[in-house]
Amino acid sequence: MRNPVQLATVPHAVIMQPTTQCLPMDCTYCYLPFRKVKNLMPVSVAQAVAKSANKWAADDPAFEVVWHGGEPLAAGREHLARLMAPFEGVKHSVQTNAALVDDAWCGYLLEHNVHVGVSIDGPEDMNHHRVTRAGHPAFRVIMRGIQRLRRHGIPFSAIAVVSDPDPGTAARFYEFFAELGVTTLGVNVEEEEGVNRGVQATDPARTADFWAALTDAWSANPVVRLREISRVLNFASTVLSTQQPQPAPVSALWDPLPTVSVDGGVVLLSPELAGFTDERFGDFTTGNVLRDGLDVLVSEADTRTPWIAEFRDGVDACRNTCGYFAFCGGAHPANRYFEHGGRMDGTRTRYCTTAKIALLEGVTRHVRSQ
Repeated sequence: MRNPVQLATVPHAVIMQPTTQCLPMDCTYCYLPFRKVKNLMPVSVAQAVAKSANKWAADDPAFEVVWHGGEPLAAGREHLARLMAPFEGVKHSVQTNAALVDDAWCGYLLEHNVHVGVSIDGPEDMNHHRVTRAGHPAFRVIMRGIQRLRRHGIPFSAIAVVSDPDPGTAARFYEFFAELGVTTLGVNVEEEEGVNRGVQATDPARTADFWAALTDAWSANPVVRLREISRVLNFASTVLSTQQPQPAPVSALWDPLPTVSVDGGVVLLSPELAGFTDERFGDFTTGNVLRDGLDVLVSEADTRTPWIAEFRDGVDACRNTCGYFAFCGGAHPANRYFEHGGRMDGTRTRYCTTAKIALLEGVTRHVRSQ
């Protein structure tokens, strides 16, 4: 029976792109098309978004405004402060490479009560894709910024990209973040999307071994919340509590997760689509906040977003053909688009295989062994 994707009319967060520029980094796996160009978000865009976000935050104390992609700190403290000023009652967070973090930035983050997420891929030898524009290894400048955060008592989470999910390195990978003192760790196996094309294929069995080894390491020293492991355990808890062998995905409604580009254009569901254009779908935007309210764009997403219907067909195909759908819920739009030659209705992707199927199998293997 057809059970089409339904988008919630109120998101839990909004992603804001204060600048396209990423300083001083030029990571080889980056998907962003304009990371070397300094475009800044006008304050008028932030003001327009705040009109909707402030209303949502009044009903949801956990509502978050995420400043992300390129490097938010490259916008500068004064401009970022002007962009944040219109928001009321929201939780602000930044995802940063930490290379620009100095004492002045630490003071800013504390003053504005900003949650910090740092992008770093583990120990130094696992960061070879993270380089500066000059082509130099970036690990030491990232660590310098992290040490400043720690010195100022600023807690931070981390996101790591794993290009080679080697089970032999999983324990050392985890212990690095445990010793670093991160609150939460998100692990992204490198994806083929945006301008990052030709990603090397990973062996599904080896990737499952990596997730199992990572879960072993976490279980032996569970001082860090590991995002992916938590998702599997929460899913398992839902299955056990409802006693349903094939439960529906955890959320019946998809969070639209609006991403607002520097010019005010709004892309739903997949931030990775921002900045790209397609012959059939145009620029993937649902509209622009300088013309229509963000609440209107979200609530009228179906009629305003040409590609969503094709994406729904792809999710339906996954539901009908994939035994892992109950956990996955369907591949994300950007992964479908970039891996299936510009189509949104393809099914299994490399992302599914490494970040969903292998993850579920690896964590399940650990649980069974215990």
